[in-house]
Amino acid sequence: MLVKSYGAAVHGITAIIVTIEVSVDKGVGMCIVGLPDAAVKESNERIKSALKESGFDFPRRQVVVNMAPADIKKEGAAYDLPLALSILAADEKMNADNLGQYMIMGELSLDGTVQPITGVLPMAIRAKELGFKGFIVPRQNVLEAAVVEGLDVYGVENIIEVINFFNGTMPLTPTIVDMQAEFLKSSSIFDYDFAEVKGQENVKRALEVACAGGHNIILIGSPGSGKSMMAKRLPSILPPLSIQEALETTKIHSVAGKLKRGATLMTCRPFRSPHHTISPVALVGGGTNPTPGEISLAHNGILFLDELPEFNRQVLEVMRQPLEDRHITVSRAKYTIDYPASFMLVASMNPCPCGYYTHPTKQCICQPGAVQRYLNKISGPLLDRIDLQIEIAPVEFDDMASTTPAESSVDIRARVIRAREIQIERFKNEKGIHCNAQMNTKLLKRYASPDAAGLARLKDAMTRLSMSARAYDRILKVARTIADLEGSEKIKESHVSEAISYRNLDRANWAK
Repeated sequence: MLVKSYGAAVHGITAIIVTIEVSVDKGVGMCIVGLPDAAVKESNERIKSALKESGFDFPRRQVVVNMAPADIKKEGAAYDLPLALSILAADEKMNADNLGQYMIMGELSLDGTVQPITGVLPMAIRAKELGFKGFIVPRQNVLEAAVVEGLDVYGVENIIEVINFFNGTMPLTPTIVDMQAEFLKSSSIFDYDFAEVKGQENVKRALEVACAGGHNIILIGSPGSGKSMMAKRLPSILPPLSIQEALETTKIHSVAGKLKRGATLMTCRPFRSPHHTISPVALVGGGTNPTPGEISLAHNGILFLDELPEFNRQVLEVMRQPLEDRHITVSRAKYTIDYPASFMLVASMNPCPCGYYTHPTKQCICQPGAVQRYLNKISGPLLDRIDLQIEIAPVEFDDMASTTPAESSVDIRARVIRAREIQIERFKNEKGIHCNAQMNTKLLKRYASPDAAGLARLKDAMTRLSMSARAYDRILKVARTIADLEGSEKIKESHVSEAISYRNLDRANWAK
């Protein structure tokens, strides 16, 4: 008897339907074709044990399994459950009437319990698109899949529940998630708050501008000046995720296996902080079994690179293309995968190898030229893609001892959201442009032209401070954001002046 069931394979962050055909006929043994990997081939032993523990015998005949399409590699143990059910149905020990109406995925333990898998959300989205009646998944994954509206999602503990469901002896209840309620409940919960930061008002302002316009930013300061502390608080002032952004972000983390057990949607923007020993592949994604890298895990959120000059030069250079294109294409001999990578780069660094080049009281002990060599570890093209370059001074004692409460993240976030709303309205007819940091030269001329006084101020600064040409566009983008924060349609001289103050590394005498 020939039986068909359906699962899915994840390619990049999208799911591809996999048709599982099982035939039980005269002969002995089990054969799986259709480009299965070692884990799929090993399912034979897991299925035999799971069926035996559940009160069923594995067919004592020849079992032939075809997994189509044959040109897509089938990886992992997530096909155990649909394979086991198809084998039972083909052996006429289970009703197969409704088997083809459901997508089924799950790994089997030797005792028949169903173990969680990765990539459930993109599979559920694909199941809905293809019109499946329902999706059967491990119970630990059910909340993740149930966020897809219009699809019945069933969470199961063991294979017996699924067999009884198809035999009609025990119904399964679909899981329902109030996505809007879950989203609103936890979208404003953060571990860190800017109210805990004493002093550093100029740096907080720069971070507010960066978040308001989606600008990349680098913080330069001595050890202990608060670079990492403030960077960790940035998610608390970013605009909340939209439902669409939340789905995109959750898909990536689902495929990478980064979601916590029982998780639904990711409601807070991701904050990724890889160590400086990270490899290029771990940063951009790929590998033998392709998975998203750190830049994709930071999609719609923040990628924080602490001690930027300590990163391998090759690692830093691979970020140049995704910083511009907002996605990364990983091409290898056997596959090509496109991952989204629209993230805000936040970096920090010491001003010199010893860390005290700009310190107001401690003496720098670096050799002549060491500061410039240290800065040269970061290439000019990468610095081109960083809009704000901020120096951080150590916190004064009076600020540390002050009992006056600092401005909270809630208040800063409200201003950021208002500025982003202005940008959303401005770029509503521009494809792929959502914030000021993404403006191209054409849009800069249209939306970021300063008034006469502002233009004169910019010309004077470019000449007097010997700023490089790359600073010009960056200053105008940041000035546009500062104007949005003030609700000003025009870019004024004060906006340009503030934007100029955020280009410290472009000054010709900075490392002299």
